[in-house]
Amino acid sequence: MIAKRLIEIANETGAEAISHGATGKGNDQVRFELGAYALKPGITVIAPWREWDLNSRDKLMEYCETHNIPVEMKRGKKSPFSMDANLLHISYEGGNLEDPWSEAEDDMWRWTVSPEQAPDKPTYMTITYEKGDIAAIDGTLMSPATVIEHLNAVAGANGIGRLDIVENRYVGMKSRGCYETPAGTVMMKAHRAIESLTLDREVAHLKDELMPRYAKLIYNGYWWAPERLMLQTAIDQSQDVVNGDVRIKLYKGNVSVVGRQSNDSLFDANIATFDDDGGAYNQADAEGFIKLNALRLRIAANAGRKI
Repeated sequence: MIAKRLIEIANETGAEAISHGATGKGNDQVRFELGAYALKPGITVIAPWREWDLNSRDKLMEYCETHNIPVEMKRGKKSPFSMDANLLHISYEGGNLEDPWSEAEDDMWRWTVSPEQAPDKPTYMTITYEKGDIAAIDGTLMSPATVIEHLNAVAGANGIGRLDIVENRYVGMKSRGCYETPAGTVMMKAHRAIESLTLDREVAHLKDELMPRYAKLIYNGYWWAPERLMLQTAIDQSQDVVNGDVRIKLYKGNVSVVGRQSNDSLFDANIATFDDDGGAYNQADAEGFIKLNALRLRIAANAGRKI
């Protein structure tokens, strides 16, 4: 994480201050600084966007030009977009995206082809999970970083991973942004598929309830907060049985799950079948189950309660 690396550099060099280039409007400033203060409480943070007169991208570009600071340009011209990239995603803001009605220009995207330009033949792959993490793709063992790089390349070539959203920033404003996350899109779909096969129903439902809270904590910069660490322990425990393979199909912007298997599967074909199950499941049991669950509804109806 960026905040952790900044503090590591500060500790290595004996620096008493760090600096970041986030604006005073977004969430990045919050993430950087909450992380920095959690790891080194006495650190001084310098934020030029908030403290100096560099309050626009034009002024920043002029400053960089004056001081010979190299800045990547797209195809030799100044890009109107603010772009932030890491291994998992690249984000775009600014330019015509500041109008929520305006469609993103196709030449803005860097990691993905448009679905219309994607291959006419689908790509299949098998993703292997160990304790909730991807361990291999198509039988080839990969590190987490290699997994993401591979999925970014393959999914991006199939037009997968473009997002266009209006989000609610922590500071209170709404902001429209576009994102490319080919690997993230595939990983989310495949992970949900293997969980559906291996997790107990109530564990899965509880995890679904916790995940919005967990995502909010991270979005708002509380990675190092004790409540995030507490939730992480519960989530990690849930993943002990999330093992197996998911087969997916990538085609023109879509990710389809077409198969899943696991030695930890809770799917029992003998019980789930629509054919003769040989007595594995007594369907007569459902009658009492339904009547018990209907009891409070029947009592309310008999008491004249209106629905």
